[in-house]
Amino acid sequence: MRLVIWLGTNAVALAVAAWLIDGISFDGPTSGQAEWQEKVVPLLIVALIMGLVSAIVEPIVKLLSIPFIILTLGLFLLVINALMLMLTGWIADQFDLGFHVEGFWAALLGSIVITIVTWAINAVVEDD
Repeated sequence: MRLVIWLGTNAVALAVAAWLIDGISFDGPTSGQAEWQEKVVPLLIVALIMGLVSAIVEPIVKLLSIPFIILTLGLFLLVINALMLMLTGWIADQFDLGFHVEGFWAALLGSIVITIVTWAINAVVEDD
């Protein structure tokens, strides 16, 4: 059950980021029932990719970046999160999932949105 909640939370956060940030998008229809029908599976797959990147790559990058994180009083973590979102977009592009992150600033804003939405959902759901 925890895996389903985690995947759903990541998917909702990605959907909100794609909806709010101009540089983050999914290919396909932009409105109506067809939008949801065509984008649900790619959204879940991209959420899984983002989770795997966060679980495997991000800890290594954070460990290697400890001096920069300390020097910037933690603000470098925003850069790391943006780079992880860009990496997720690149991996999704390799699998032709139709998920695009256009540039660093879109990734930075998107990572902030994803963090806030994930935090809000986790605060409401509170899995035991």
